[in-house]
Amino acid sequence: MGLMTDLSALSHESRRFEPPAELAASANVTAEAYEQSNKDRLAFWETQADRLLWDRRWDEVLDWQPPFASWFVGGRLNASVNCLDRHVDNGLGDRVAYHFVGEPGDTRTITYAELLKEVSKAANALTELGVEAGDRVCIYLPLIPEAAIAMLACARIGAAHSVVFGGFSAQALIDRIQDANAKVVITADGGYRRGAPSALKPAVDEAVAQCPSVTSVLVVKRTNQEVAWSDKDIWWEDVVDRQPDTHQAEAFDAEQPLFLLYTSGTTGKPKGILHTTGGYLTQVAYTHWAVFDLKAETDVYWCTADVGWVTGHSYSVYGPLANGATSVLYEGTPDAGGKDRWWQIVEQYGVTILYTAPTAIRTFMKWGDDLPGSRDLTSLRVLGSVGEPINPEAWIWYRDVIGGGRCPIVDTWWQTETGAMMISPLPGVTSCKPGSAMGPLPGISVDVCNDAGKSTSAGFLTLNEPWPAMLRGIWNDEARFRETYWSRFEGRYFAGDGAKWDEDHVLWLLGRVDDVMNVSGHRISTTEVESALVSHPSVAEAAVVGANDATTGQAIVAFVTLKSAAVDDGEALLKALREHVAKEIGPIAKPRTILITPELPKTRSGKIMRRLLRDVAEGREMGDVTTLADPTVVNAINEKMGTSSGED
Repeated sequence: MGLMTDLSALSHESRRFEPPAELAASANVTAEAYEQSNKDRLAFWETQADRLLWDRRWDEVLDWQPPFASWFVGGRLNASVNCLDRHVDNGLGDRVAYHFVGEPGDTRTITYAELLKEVSKAANALTELGVEAGDRVCIYLPLIPEAAIAMLACARIGAAHSVVFGGFSAQALIDRIQDANAKVVITADGGYRRGAPSALKPAVDEAVAQCPSVTSVLVVKRTNQEVAWSDKDIWWEDVVDRQPDTHQAEAFDAEQPLFLLYTSGTTGKPKGILHTTGGYLTQVAYTHWAVFDLKAETDVYWCTADVGWVTGHSYSVYGPLANGATSVLYEGTPDAGGKDRWWQIVEQYGVTILYTAPTAIRTFMKWGDDLPGSRDLTSLRVLGSVGEPINPEAWIWYRDVIGGGRCPIVDTWWQTETGAMMISPLPGVTSCKPGSAMGPLPGISVDVCNDAGKSTSAGFLTLNEPWPAMLRGIWNDEARFRETYWSRFEGRYFAGDGAKWDEDHVLWLLGRVDDVMNVSGHRISTTEVESALVSHPSVAEAAVVGANDATTGQAIVAFVTLKSAAVDDGEALLKALREHVAKEIGPIAKPRTILITPELPKTRSGKIMRRLLRDVAEGREMGDVTTLADPTVVNAINEKMGTSSGED
């Protein structure tokens, strides 16, 4: 990758939003946290670790042998006890842990005392099935309470869980079960998706047939679909419900593996990201409390992510429960039962903190202001964003339409590999610029550097000090761990993202450096062109890719979806969009081709698959589309591409 020197001269954002005075006056975290962490970073993290219950205190905060870190060396604790038992022991057993909302409309309210009983029974059941500390358990469930129960039961007995998103194929399951050598699979007959039951068990049957390590398959009844049955299969209710509802948990070493979470690798073989217990739990608990300004006694918190993703692990399960928070779990899609389903849930449960993805926000923008406007959203007080950089105009819409102009937005940058939030504003401290994650959190050290590893205003985002929730490796592949994350810049973590500091020393994430286009020698970030397009009043969402071009090296190709109220007047709109980008960034950033399309190809987690759009833009046969939420979208885009012309 060459230098990204042109990037810093492109888009410019001068709007600022101060923290609400009332929130700032009672905020959990003040500017003093930055001073404390800058003075003594390790002492700062030691203080955060004291938020947890330890059976044995650590001998050393950090043992750092690059690229391997051990945090809270010699300390012993149990993640499940920290999420459940200690709250019940402190008299909080009647506090609601989860308000569960099923897609068909069924609901469950589960208190901390009830959750502890269910997790204890599940832990006893896993022990009966032969699962021991150090074993791996694969979890393939819809977003139902049993998913969190299964995770916490594994943590309770010291077995590492590997959660696989319920939308993934049998082959994805096979790869993950075989790599982890999982002993037990926990699944369901199915889940509900887009108004209908969606089967899960057939994919498990196909996978287990090729995975001899699996001795038992626990099956939760969710949809009551007909399922095939083998001698390894056991109904969850048959084995879990008859167990004692108490379980004596033992403490494990701070570095005991807590979970594996697989991310797709460029080679096709998924990478098993390993997270351990003490450092991970310390950082997710602290960041959940600090970044959302959590008041556990009164807040109702909703992270919309599925537990199949790291956001669901860290901020639907471990962070909120470690803090004794009350959370919402919703099984279905945003439009199941109506396009105002989310706002109905916010209104019904009095949600105060909402954490979701820019993709969802832009979808709601497309559907119009009337839907959220028809619901009472005044309970909301903090809004969060995660998953990819948020366009400034989507940020403003989120603040104004969902937050009523009164809620601070915490735009968070972190990854499966980092385990917890790394870059984010603090809602009671930071004066925010729309679309920027602002800067590193207390205790986190980042550097933007050039090819030579020298600090610069625009270039590669690196982490130059270890952090508690960091990945401890790629399962069974030390060489790949070193090569993927630590080989580019010595002693520094780099996972492929570009960033820039602006003139106010505010940090802007620019997406993957692979998503930087080289147009006539100018290096232009796809993120910035997308943000320019979304700032046009007609545009709800945009995805931009670079396509080979004989004249300019690469040409900008944009795929755009319009807001429901927008008028598509053909060439006039395309011309207006090109001119708008030129005005926002500069003539060099004008797209050669703009395609108006009803939908963009997205994974089931909501990420836009730019790889497929590059295939479309360059006329190639498309790669694997099995992870798409709606594979037919790509065919429609392909047909449009065939009939489109470039710029007149």
